[in-house]
Amino acid sequence: METKRRSIAKTLSWRAWATVITATVVYISTGELKFAMEIGLIDTSVKLGAYFLHERIWNRINFGRIMPSKQDDFQI
Repeated sequence: METKRRSIAKTLSWRAWATVITATVVYISTGELKFAMEIGLIDTSVKLGAYFLHERIWNRINFGRIMPSKQDDFQI
């Protein structure tokens, strides 16, 4: 299981990168720097919460995880 702190760190690092990408695409499309920055910030605000929630939900789902066996507990 991941800690909430790790999920927060992953959320923030991903959103920083995604904001740059979004703002760059908007700027290239429109040529408007202020508009690109506004869209980047709005997009980030909404998606920060959505991504964190998504991570925490998936942290509760065992799909695709391999659970350690009791034998693994005793290995060094």
